[in-house]
Amino acid sequence: MINARDYQRIETAIDWIRANFRSQPSVAEIAAAVHLSPHHFSRLFGRWAGLSPNQYLRSVTLDAAKQRLPSAPNLFDTALDLGLSGSGRLHDLFVDLESMTPGEYRCGGEGLVITWGIADSPFGLCMIARTQRGICALEFVERTPAATMPRVGAAVDATPDCLRTRWPRASFERDQALATETVSQVFADSPDRSIRLHVTGSNFQFQVWRALLRVPSGETVSYGSLAQAIDKRGAARAVGQAVGSNPVAWLIPCHRVLRADGGLGGYRWGPRRKAVMLALESSRMVAAG
Repeated sequence: MINARDYQRIETAIDWIRANFRSQPSVAEIAAAVHLSPHHFSRLFGRWAGLSPNQYLRSVTLDAAKQRLPSAPNLFDTALDLGLSGSGRLHDLFVDLESMTPGEYRCGGEGLVITWGIADSPFGLCMIARTQRGICALEFVERTPAATMPRVGAAVDATPDCLRTRWPRASFERDQALATETVSQVFADSPDRSIRLHVTGSNFQFQVWRALLRVPSGETVSYGSLAQAIDKRGAARAVGQAVGSNPVAWLIPCHRVLRADGGLGGYRWGPRRKAVMLALESSRMVAAG
């Protein structure tokens, strides 16, 4: 139970974070402002607020971003004004995860038009698909004849099996130009708009995926810590299954989950690709200071 003295410390910490969020302070810096050790402060803050100091800092930053974006001259300057290393980190805050309706799920996607295509990304060839409401799939594929664009005039129905399995009654259209444009947007260093996801999943999977979206670029989390973040202590195995079922690579950053011993662990699209992703994010953080 938090006593009056602890409450005063938390109140002071919250005021300090709101006054200093533009410098994106570390937990150690925030803890020092209330004269506590980082470990003690993190536990006290989590017990009182129900989220970590870093999560609260991101929330404050996002609120400030929403207020500034409508009148901002450009995204990069807004990111720097908010203390973020660049627009790429601001972009991490604006991946909006939306569930497909129960009706759409039960009907196998009947009435949905899903546009898909295959394009190059920084991490290899990927298949990307989207509905009118957002990206519904992003998966890396091997460079095989089936994964290339059919020649002009070829009457080939090459819709990937993963799409037909999830939405057997949807209508599918292949659009290479849109796929290339969307992939460029997804992997851009300076995206010019928010990205919406429109995916299917259980309530538990959505809890895990939303928790993944809160892991900052350049940082990692263990399966056990992810389970704690959604208040499912002891459910690391179930969390691992939800992480592995992620239908949207990179944007829902399942590559940021490591084993408890720090090892890479598994990755649906290959551990070598996971290692490259983590290395790229780490190098961007170092380059941004």
